[in-house]
Amino acid sequence: MNYFKHPLALVGKEANVGDKTRIWAFVNIQDGASVGKQCNICDGCFVEKGAVVGDNVTIKNSVAVFDGVTLEDNVFCGANVVFVNDRHPRSHYNDSWDLEKVVVKKGATLGSNSTVLCGVTIGEYAFIGAGSVVTKDVASHALLVGNPAKPVGFVCRCGQKLEKTLVCPCGLKYHQEKESLICDA
Repeated sequence: MNYFKHPLALVGKEANVGDKTRIWAFVNIQDGASVGKQCNICDGCFVEKGAVVGDNVTIKNSVAVFDGVTLEDNVFCGANVVFVNDRHPRSHYNDSWDLEKVVVKKGATLGSNSTVLCGVTIGEYAFIGAGSVVTKDVASHALLVGNPAKPVGFVCRCGQKLEKTLVCPCGLKYHQEKESLICDA
């Protein structure tokens, strides 16, 4: 075992956990889940079989990453983020259901208490404001807030909101192609 596991965490023997990942108290990572290298999985999280968590991902307290959810490298999930993988949930376990995947692309940030509905892809380095409800695909570098979440601007790779010039104080410059930004650096 080349990762840290708090004594009060549960990690299935068939779970795949990468080197230098930290798993804190009351986390449950099921058999069949995949968690990459150097992740930080905070107290009270649940990672279900079939979920995929990339490298260098931070998942703050009380987040459930369900089957069909993929968090690519360098994603940040604030506390209490909610992922939905079933559009028509019922408790009748004899009823069939259709798993609808969620993909959060590299470097994206999901603010605390945001909700991501099933069938949605969140683009690279997008930023979802706290408490927002994402109902549609999100373009790369887009900044969304509200319920339903609506675009209100763009963010740099470093996370700062960009002005209309699309030049960040960190030095990166962008240009817009359709709804997404492309880095010129």
